[in-house]
Amino acid sequence: MSNGLDICSNVVGLPTLAALQDVRDAHHDMSHDLPTGKLTRCGDLYGASEPMQHLFKMIGKVAPTNANVLIVGESGTGKELVASVIHQMSKDANGSDSRPDARPFVALNCGAVSPQLIEAELFGHERGSFTGAVRMQKGCFERANGGTLFLDEVTEMSLDMQVKLLRVLETNRFYRIGADEESEVHVRVVAATNRDPAEAVASGALRSDLYYRLAVFPVCLPALRERGDDVRLLAKLFLDRLNEEEGSNKTFSKTSLRLMNAYAWPGNVRELKNVVHRAFIMADRELDIAPAIGPARTVAPERQGDCVTVQLGSKLADAEQRLICATLDHCGGNKTMTAEVLGVSLKTLYNRLNEYQSKLFLQDAVHRPYSIQGRN
Repeated sequence: MSNGLDICSNVVGLPTLAALQDVRDAHHDMSHDLPTGKLTRCGDLYGASEPMQHLFKMIGKVAPTNANVLIVGESGTGKELVASVIHQMSKDANGSDSRPDARPFVALNCGAVSPQLIEAELFGHERGSFTGAVRMQKGCFERANGGTLFLDEVTEMSLDMQVKLLRVLETNRFYRIGADEESEVHVRVVAATNRDPAEAVASGALRSDLYYRLAVFPVCLPALRERGDDVRLLAKLFLDRLNEEEGSNKTFSKTSLRLMNAYAWPGNVRELKNVVHRAFIMADRELDIAPAIGPARTVAPERQGDCVTVQLGSKLADAEQRLICATLDHCGGNKTMTAEVLGVSLKTLYNRLNEYQSKLFLQDAVHRPYSIQGRN
């Protein structure tokens, strides 16, 4: 098993104390903390990494066409921003380059609307067509006529509604609820999902015919953890904006800059922006993002087989302490064996354990089957 961090922020394997000490010593020697790339912009999307440059090219290819687009990406990667850029760069229903602000852009989160109401949201209703329908209401398709309709989390739509959506995509015609005559619209549909479309089709959550109709041009958004220096470049962009708004001159600590690329960012760009904002509020001069991501846990380390889970942002001394105690438990309390596994001398191990005994951090150790008072 190799050492390092997996995407779930788990410390994989059991590194030696010597390796931990090398990392600790390097803490003061890293001089290349600041990213050297330059963000390029596509609408409100920013990126310097190769995945983002490829994304910008794909947007440039599909935007001027009338093709429906399916955007696939994790939550927080910017799916609505991509849809907005495609709309801004697209042509109107007649194929001319009218101003994007003169063409409607309507967004609907399909997962946020109940199955009983989504038909009325999409297609509208006539007055008196159901209880509470006190006036005629246009739906998203009519409001987006001549422009773009963005359907977020489309895989959360019921199968019955998927059939009705498919018909509109094929005919450009639909009935308002309670209407006797059809309405005709010309709308470009950009859909999005944070699920794997192939898995959604296989599980029955997404009709295959609707998938092929939506995914005329599929676009995949990279996760933030796959974008290299974009993490720190975006963080600096967010910080610069906050400094400008508040008239301040705050900066990131070196520890924060290193942590940015080590953390997996499960919430992607949205999480990064929120973390920077929280850290900015808490900081007097230097931003420390570790508490903004989440405080380091002060409980016994989680165990998964022969792995130890350590919260990113924890101090190296705390990580070392957790690793030693977990290894001691793994070895049944045998200190000699523990020292051999960790690759340190028995004297070094005893010194560490004597230090830990004086800390309240391990006061719960007495409840373990094998504590730091284990066998020799």
